[in-house]
Amino acid sequence: MTDDQNTPRPEIVIAPISDADAGEVLTVQRAAFVSEAAIYGSVDMPPLTQTLPELEAELRSESGFTARIDGRLVGAIRFVEQDDLLLIGRIAIAPDMQGEGIGRMLLEAAEEASDSPEAELFTGSRSEANLRLYESCGYAEHQRVPDGDGTEQVFLRKRLGAG
Repeated sequence: MTDDQNTPRPEIVIAPISDADAGEVLTVQRAAFVSEAAIYGSVDMPPLTQTLPELEAELRSESGFTARIDGRLVGAIRFVEQDDLLLIGRIAIAPDMQGEGIGRMLLEAAEEASDSPEAELFTGSRSEANLRLYESCGYAEHQRVPDGDGTEQVFLRKRLGAG
């Protein structure tokens, strides 16, 4: 991306995720979560250890969206609806595209696709950029669960629609 104001911003296309996206989603997911691994000092986290067959199975049982620019997959989000709650799973944005509003667009797409009255997502307590994004999108801390290593999983919720 260039800061030149004369250069038009490329169109970001949001579309439903499909089985055919699995390889690209796994590649973006691994690239996106390397920075998280650095924050926590461990590469032993599901987004980095997940296999292609595991991801393919997940895509068959969950919903989601991809974000593409000129055909390139630059982001993905996965979610399920359970007990009147939209459970938002992995949001992964290509490292060179982070900070461009793609995560916000994917979150909005997931929320708009849901009939649930409330959405929930989580991130680690040291993931300050994620926490800032989620709070700026209307999510508020709901619960903290210790991970046993001095960090916590921070669960955030947001009321959706008129519910």
